[in-house]
Amino acid sequence: MRNRAAVMHGTHDIRLEERPVPEPDPKEVLVEIKAVGVCGSDVHYYEHGRIGSFVVEKPLILGHESSGVVVDLGNEVTKHEVGERVTLEPGVPCGRCRECRAGRYNLCPDVRFFATPPIDGAFANYVTIHEDFAFRLPDSMSDEVGALMEPLSVGIWASWKARIRGGEHVLVTGAGPIGLLAMRVALAFGATEATITDVSEERLEIARRSGATRAINVANEPLPDAGVEVDALIECSGNPAALKDGIRCIRPAGMAVVVGMGPGEETSIPLSYIQSKEITLTGTFRYANTYPTAIGLVSSGKVSLDDFATSHYGLDDTEEALQASGKDPANVKPVVVPGS
Repeated sequence: MRNRAAVMHGTHDIRLEERPVPEPDPKEVLVEIKAVGVCGSDVHYYEHGRIGSFVVEKPLILGHESSGVVVDLGNEVTKHEVGERVTLEPGVPCGRCRECRAGRYNLCPDVRFFATPPIDGAFANYVTIHEDFAFRLPDSMSDEVGALMEPLSVGIWASWKARIRGGEHVLVTGAGPIGLLAMRVALAFGATEATITDVSEERLEIARRSGATRAINVANEPLPDAGVEVDALIECSGNPAALKDGIRCIRPAGMAVVVGMGPGEETSIPLSYIQSKEITLTGTFRYANTYPTAIGLVSSGKVSLDDFATSHYGLDDTEEALQASGKDPANVKPVVVPGS
């Protein structure tokens, strides 16, 4: 077996290399990767070499939205068989710390997350992962849709945090991949109205086709002038103005959920409005225990992702895939297919 990998050596510097095929530990499976979605974090590392305190200091394989086929088993694996198609949850926590023991394993300080320095990701032919973080895919689900269980999980976690139960009007700020998926999940969970904002008309048109009841181009119609009143805000753009304007659209006792990460560590919020309206403001960090729900939403037809992968690239073209969305806003989710 050959294990080719697209390796980042610096900003705007991706090189195709041969790496050893990894050996699975006793509780790990070896997975041949079939599809990897390009995430905004991959693009950010490629363009800037860092995200906050996470800095690429040595060659790194990017990519964490992945699916594949189990091709080998560690000698203590009991949950999988060779030939099984799986989607990979890319963050493996320690399982021992206070947060893990409380079920908040996404907050584990020692989590090993694909494509987060110094942990290599999935732009490669083969990876290993603990058996608990590989989830069987139904035969009806394609490899590329299987890879999208990761960003879909972000949307699920956001809706859980927003306490979407049914009948709500949800405002999603930012119509990138996460915003579009968060909107689809909120509607699947019973939200009756979904307003979404962006500055890209191409992405707003995708949102309209995906079920948005209202899509606002805030470059032309600022949110404070749009007369929007909602039960919950899911902020996915990382733009400080979107957070502030979005909070002011929330009805009393509503929810504000911050998903997008902005460039700075601090921002300002309308605190007096939050206090006087008793609004709950919370952040999110990845997700926990979402993959079974993600697979169930798609396999049941409550969320459709068949249209979400907008372009496909071979492993040799990983650098082109990382540049694709920046060149064309309508190219929402490029997918790398390592075996093509």
